[in-house]
Amino acid sequence: MSDANRPKLAKWPFYFGDILLLAGAYYVYHQSKLPMGLGELAIGAGCISLGAVLGTLPAWLEFRAAVKFAETGELTSVVEQVRNMERIAAQIAGATGAWNTAQESSDKTVKAAKDISEKMALEVKGFTEFMQRANDTEKANLRLEVEKLRRSEAEWIQVVVRMLDHVYALYVAALRSGQRNVIDQIGNFQNAVRDSARRIGLTAFIANPAERFDAQRHQLLDPKAVAPADATVVETIAVGYTYQGRLIRHALVALNEAVQPSKSGAEDESADTPQSQLPLGSS
Repeated sequence: MSDANRPKLAKWPFYFGDILLLAGAYYVYHQSKLPMGLGELAIGAGCISLGAVLGTLPAWLEFRAAVKFAETGELTSVVEQVRNMERIAAQIAGATGAWNTAQESSDKTVKAAKDISEKMALEVKGFTEFMQRANDTEKANLRLEVEKLRRSEAEWIQVVVRMLDHVYALYVAALRSGQRNVIDQIGNFQNAVRDSARRIGLTAFIANPAERFDAQRHQLLDPKAVAPADATVVETIAVGYTYQGRLIRHALVALNEAVQPSKSGAEDESADTPQSQLPLGSS
């Protein structure tokens, strides 16, 4: 509390009463005859004592009021601090409640996020398994289609090769007939057929007479027979073929020199094998 609110004590009545008492004592002293009697001394001493009490009474009252005022101020400060503490306690309680609410909301959010994460993991796992199954099924279907295409390719290659073999057989027969017109016509027909086959990647080749035997392109009637060194080709018995640059069948040739026959006697059997029944290599 400020000094402006402190109560003021009027001192003039005390001072006026003190002056009157002192004046009464002086009057008693002045009117008394010396030596003064006991009654006069008692009255004078009483007036002086009472005046002293009246003179000091304002200071004592002010001191007492100041003490009470200070105690009241301290009590007011304490009450104000208590009120501040109560407000702080209320704020702390509110903050604690808000923190608890936030903690609960956070726990709920974490739980919801965990549930969502688990569901997403399950969905991803299921989708991955589905895609894996679909991929495996697609691969199996593609492998099946590729196998079908390869079988179909091998079949129509076999068909075209047989047709070319028959055309070559016709051409050989025309050569043996010695008729030039027939040879030219069959030769043109064979060239046209081979050109058509070449468009799909199937190329026929023969070994020219006097060409050196090449085991990478040529084959004897007996596959197990051994050709002599520097042996040359006399005649092409069956045409060789390449498909898209890969050798699928050797040209079956006859040499100008005798070959060493196989021990199993397969040469006799191979000599009777038609050219259309020669095996094709893997395409």
